[in-house]
Amino acid sequence: QLQLVESGGGLVQAGGSLRLSCAASGPTFSNYYMGWFRQAPGKEREFAAAVTWNGAWTYYADSVKGRFTVSRDNAKNMVYLRMNSLKPEDTAVYYCAATPTTSYGRSEAYNYWGQGTQVTVSS
Repeated sequence: QLQLVESGGGLVQAGGSLRLSCAASGPTFSNYYMGWFRQAPGKEREFAAAVTWNGAWTYYADSVKGRFTVSRDNAKNMVYLRMNSLKPEDTAVYYCAATPTTSYGRSEAYNYWGQGTQVTVSS
């Protein structure tokens, strides 16, 4: 069983950058694809990015491709989301999640979720 804790959110101006971190506790972290989802007020939770078990492959939603970078460090049980060129529409609560499947884009496939961290981008 995994426990996930996100950090690194905050308020940033448009065009700025933030790095989110997700600390995982549990002995089987490297067995999971790790994903980042986000939920804006009044909207459904949406997929943002994911990374495979060993970090070799990454996947992104079209809305963040080229601006966000997901990575992981299995030795430290950490996942990161580097967000550059932030836009006001990136404002959301960002969640870290873990899935034992390869269905990285579907929130239903994820077994474990963090509590979320707020990212607010001002114009």
